[in-house]
Amino acid sequence: MQPLFLRGPSVTLRAIILVGLSVVLMIADHRWSHLESMRGAMESYFIHPLRYVINIPVDFIHWSSNSFSFHQELLDENQELKDQRLRAQVSLQKLSILEKENERLRKMLSAQPKVGERVLIAELLSIDMDPYKQQVVLNKGQQHSVYLGQPVIDAWGVMGQVVHRGDFSSTAMLITDPSHAIPVQVNRNGLRSTVFGNGQTDRLELRYIPHNADIEIGDLIITSGLGGRFPPNYPVGRITEIERPAGETFANVIAQPVAHIDRSREVLLVWHNQPEIEVVEIVKEATDND
Repeated sequence: MQPLFLRGPSVTLRAIILVGLSVVLMIADHRWSHLESMRGAMESYFIHPLRYVINIPVDFIHWSSNSFSFHQELLDENQELKDQRLRAQVSLQKLSILEKENERLRKMLSAQPKVGERVLIAELLSIDMDPYKQQVVLNKGQQHSVYLGQPVIDAWGVMGQVVHRGDFSSTAMLITDPSHAIPVQVNRNGLRSTVFGNGQTDRLELRYIPHNADIEIGDLIITSGLGGRFPPNYPVGRITEIERPAGETFANVIAQPVAHIDRSREVLLVWHNQPEIEVVEIVKEATDND
């Protein structure tokens, strides 16, 4: 009876044969490089793809990390650009405001008649536009030689006069205040009158004008200089309404102030009948005192 499994060479003999074969192959490869082509083929078709597959998880981790870092850098850069744009917009707004302020100051300095009055630039600190008391507070006071009754003008015309002064601030009554009056004359023909405030920022009343007086809509009224409080020839208002009711002795004449009563933020304080002083020196003196 034949055995079920044929017995082959022993394990030891197989090991010896394999070791010997390996030694022969290594010697042949070392001496004559017979296995170089085989090694190249294995590198190309087996080892390199295996190495690529093994590195896929590592490469994916590096790619994810770099993508996240790059995305975060873009977010940070975008936020920084937004901040820079916001700061630039604020700077542009401030520049525009400074340009407007500079324009207003230039208008004021060029608005005064060339009659030698000393002037000082002041800024409004607060406004009281109550219909029965229209006053503003200025940032100049007794330390700047401000006096009671001192005229206040802006770049377009007369605004009022100082009625109270402190050391570093003062209060001016506007010409639209119901208790304020100022002697004026019509610039076209010299007709004299008096302008009264009525509590409205866009209306002044000329009283005691006869029906037959030579006055027209659009006439410019200016300070007459009478009374010694306001210097002459400063614009006050322009005639907008004239009514001559039958049976009345005087006409109803309404004028609109030429000064920007409800808009001006810088004004000029005028010294009437003062020695002529250069405007630049006055402004410099006020700046040094501040």
